[in-house]
Amino acid sequence: MKLFDYVRATSTGDAVSAGGDYIAGGTDLLNLMKDGVEAPDRVVDINALPLGGISLDAGVLRIGALARMAEVAAHPAVRHRLPVISQALLDSASPQIRNMASISGNLLQRTRCWYFRDTAFACHKRRPGSGCPAQDGQNRWHAILGGSDRCIAVHASDLAVALTALEATVVTHRRRIPISEFYLLPEGTPERENVLESGELITGIEVPVTTLASRSRYLKLRDRATFEFAVVSVAAAVRLRGGEVDDVRLAFGGVAPRPWRSPEAEAALKGGPLTDERIRAAGQALVRDARPREHNAFKVELVQRALAQILGGFR
Repeated sequence: MKLFDYVRATSTGDAVSAGGDYIAGGTDLLNLMKDGVEAPDRVVDINALPLGGISLDAGVLRIGALARMAEVAAHPAVRHRLPVISQALLDSASPQIRNMASISGNLLQRTRCWYFRDTAFACHKRRPGSGCPAQDGQNRWHAILGGSDRCIAVHASDLAVALTALEATVVTHRRRIPISEFYLLPEGTPERENVLESGELITGIEVPVTTLASRSRYLKLRDRATFEFAVVSVAAAVRLRGGEVDDVRLAFGGVAPRPWRSPEAEAALKGGPLTDERIRAAGQALVRDARPREHNAFKVELVQRALAQILGGFR
């Protein structure tokens, strides 16, 4: 019995016209298919497309969609000019997966919510209108910010958090999308996690290379040291001038359905020194609208501690 059609695309046009689920490293899609969460009629292999380069030109780092995580993490321009990206990638998955997984695939990975991954449970993401057992169930890993009564699953990508702090742009075969507009919150359509249209193909990522980006770091707190998703993570880029915060960008993982920016926390830090008092004020601003559940209330304090730890390194 044929389970699905397999097409190996040799050009972007071929891939888009083939109509199906794109596959590169396959580190997420294959697991979703094995679990019965995804059942595509057609799988389109895009590995032959010329989308694997990494280049720095005119102050912009361009990363091809098919560049592998390990390759990007080790690239000299990334390590020295955009360290938060390299650190986030090296904190992701296992070495074997980093050697296989593509950059675009990492950004498009589905949530690790066990209710979504187990088809025995209801899930608005898999079957809209069916329910969200995480609301009153085992929700230790789930969102304290940006969730809804339909879904409180968190986004799994470390890379997406780093790119959000650096205000990167996702490039597809038809348009450019600021990463701040790429991911969706689970309001009316929890089954949609990003703004991509059917058949739209990511071709690359563009990241502005600035002095602020070169002063960036990533901190990931997790239950074990390797091959584990973030309980809480923070990407920070801070520029000090005369001992005061001239500019700062913060993004958080493990706390929301998409990488979470907090303009309020950033505003609390700008224009003054990185004192304990100002850092506490930033943390309080971050969690002011938090809505924790029974098992994840600890994240409210943990994410503030993570913010204080990473900002302490910029003093």
